Amino acid sequence: MVLGAAESPVLSFDVGGTDIKAGLVDARGTVLGMRRVPTPLDPARPGEAVLDRLAELKTELAAEFPEVPAKAAGIIVPGIVDSVAGVGVYSANLGWRNFPFTAEAEKRLGIPVAFDHDVRSAAAVEHTFGGSKEFNDVVVMVVGTGIAAAVFSGGKAVTAGGFAGELGHAQVPDPDAGPGSTGSTILEAVGSAGAIAKRYYRASGNRVNGARGVLLRAGDGDELAARIWADAVDALAFTICQCVNIMGTEAVVIGGGLAEAGDQLLEPLRTKVDGILDFQRRPQLIRAELGQDAGLLGAALNARALLGAAQ
Repeated sequence: MVLGAAESPVLSFDVGGTDIKAGLVDARGTVLGMRRVPTPLDPARPGEAVLDRLAELKTELAAEFPEVPAKAAGIIVPGIVDSVAGVGVYSANLGWRNFPFTAEAEKRLGIPVAFDHDVRSAAAVEHTFGGSKEFNDVVVMVVGTGIAAAVFSGGKAVTAGGFAGELGHAQVPDPDAGPGSTGSTILEAVGSAGAIAKRYYRASGNRVNGARGVLLRAGDGDELAARIWADAVDALAFTICQCVNIMGTEAVVIGGGLAEAGDQLLEPLRTKVDGILDFQRRPQLIRAELGQDAGLLGAALNARALLGAAQ
């Protein structure tokens, strides 16, 4: 287990827009009773509905593993998160605004709760145990349906009250603006896996199996698919170079569904970044190593850190 041993077991909850992943991480670092359940959607009480479900999961895990009592819990969620205040500032998909997650979760779970952002927490595990651990200035980008990122400067996470790392909304040149145009759009609208499939469908009228389907068609000689894939690479490279220029980023870790393309993404991305940069050092572009469970491990690491600080 990547986390290694600790003094006490903890609960780990990774709340996503579709599913919740939950597990009990024992003192040896083994995830027990891992399960995946639908995320409850209640427009009238979105935060409360999620925490009520987490309390049920805690009860289930306690009944299944009575000999492993959890001493703390880690909860991670999407959106804008102020982990210091313990507040879910905003989630477009799940609907809460300024919800006091830490306080309300501790009422329901009866143990200390570490609350944080999903991508930032997953990135912390990736940065601590994965391929970027030797670097101090790192951006971890999760490129899936949308794009989110975590930023590390001098080895420390940059949070800015939850507003740091919104690279999906960074401005990039708009490939649909026409020759000579200086129009722009957001990175997520061009470089995300979701955008790649949507742009291909809008331009061709043909539905494909996500970004992978576009990549396969590009490999078969489909010029439109190749152009849309290249547009995504260009947009990602533009943003990576902005990070290098602004923050001196040494390494960029690419995770999420688009990272499954491996070198078919990373090799052209490296070439494009190298062509844009001048005197700046070239960042290492690294595929994420820990996969879909990084968030669950990150939440557990947060809970362990909370206990460590209390001791």
